[in-house]
Amino acid sequence: MPFPRLAHSSSSVREADADALLLVLPHLDDTTEIDGWPGLAAQLRRIGFTGGAGSYQRIVAEGVELPLAVAGRGRKDDAGSLRDAAGTGIRSLTGFDRVALSAPGADGDVWRPLAEGAALGGYRFTGYAMKAPASRAAEVTVHTEAAPSSEDVAAVAAIGDAVALVKDLVTTPAEWLGPADLAERAQASVADLAVDVRVWDEDALRADGFGGILGVGQGSDRPPRLVRLDYAPAGATRHVALVGKGITFDTGGLSLKPAASMVGMKYDMCGAATVLAVVRAAAALQLPVRVTGWLCIADNMPSGRATRPGDVLRMLDGQTVEVTNTDAEGRLVLADGLVAASREHPDLVVDIATLTGAVTVALGTRHTGVMGDDDAVADYLAAADRSAELAWRLPLPEHMRDELDSPIADLQNAKMGDPAGGTMFAGLFLERFVGRVSDDADAARIPWLHLDIAGVGMNKGGAFGFTDKGVTGAATRSLIELLAAEAQR
Repeated sequence: MPFPRLAHSSSSVREADADALLLVLPHLDDTTEIDGWPGLAAQLRRIGFTGGAGSYQRIVAEGVELPLAVAGRGRKDDAGSLRDAAGTGIRSLTGFDRVALSAPGADGDVWRPLAEGAALGGYRFTGYAMKAPASRAAEVTVHTEAAPSSEDVAAVAAIGDAVALVKDLVTTPAEWLGPADLAERAQASVADLAVDVRVWDEDALRADGFGGILGVGQGSDRPPRLVRLDYAPAGATRHVALVGKGITFDTGGLSLKPAASMVGMKYDMCGAATVLAVVRAAAALQLPVRVTGWLCIADNMPSGRATRPGDVLRMLDGQTVEVTNTDAEGRLVLADGLVAASREHPDLVVDIATLTGAVTVALGTRHTGVMGDDDAVADYLAAADRSAELAWRLPLPEHMRDELDSPIADLQNAKMGDPAGGTMFAGLFLERFVGRVSDDADAARIPWLHLDIAGVGMNKGGAFGFTDKGVTGAATRSLIELLAAEAQR
């Protein structure tokens, strides 16, 4: 299991049957005392521990025989700060199999954020090195007076499983996770759930007209795939379609990336992995909303068969695209996925992708770039806020629409030589492939949301909170929260 087993106890953490204790503490001022731990605050102040957000310290406390660690949640007293502090502590406290976790003095129902932080911070990928890394806890018992509800227990398990699945898939080297492999993993991941699966191989893609996915994948010896996952509970009145970019490795194609930029491009299938994980979570939680996931999977490789700059691809809806940059491939596979998803007339269509380097320039490495229709964007930002995930809206400028024009096709996939607004250009491109709410010619466009996670999908810097270096699983929790909200409409 890639994250710890979670349990609850209403007894004092001092009485825990564990290998180590972890306390989540607030900011310590000159007069702060810690409930049930006389003298501990003064001891911590003497060594300079203030309980600031992100702080962590191993200590020896009088009268405590078990190893003891403390993690600070800072001045905030909310679920997000508790989640981050628990994640920091469990991520940092290595070498102990069973850890007892408590947040002395925290108000309200705190089991869920503490348990969620433990699940997220305790994730571990076994890896391929002969020497295993320092082990994190295999079991975490969260000590709170009130027992968690069955709904909270199920939600934490589903969220931990979803984020772990994203991290497992994206961390796996591309040599062992090509398009067919990812399609097989998708099928296996939902085999025990009420999810119908259909897979298009290269022949089916060609027969049905998926020119974008085929065009991106034709340079590889590993042919592309499209996977459709459908969770359709009885009585559901809302239908959400999720479309994910699944480039299992991105060399840039014939528009070859520089060597340094190609490192880490196994993570270019974060979007598809996230869609799979969110559909699985919706089914595991039995959310009363229909969720259809579309995984658009291809290897973007250079060869004598690869799409050339200047070639024209015919997409699933018949629109033609002049490929001016083969390294702007994600929008090509997503275009086919958006058309396919739109044909089922869902109430909302969401695409998620590690799409543009430009979003990192604009928003850095902590905020997801969000574009789309006003209500859909507002709903997602609210879900992200409730999940304590950072996200920021970017515009879809009217004045940039003409930049999509191609002299020989319906549109072009990139504006070569002009780096300005690259993230918005990609959003405007995708918007062209979102269908209508019905087959009527004058029907309104389906509400649409575009998430660019290129900056947040991989943490290349130091660990923080429950987020380790490497794959983050960003936006997974927010999308699950968005679906839960959709189910209540």
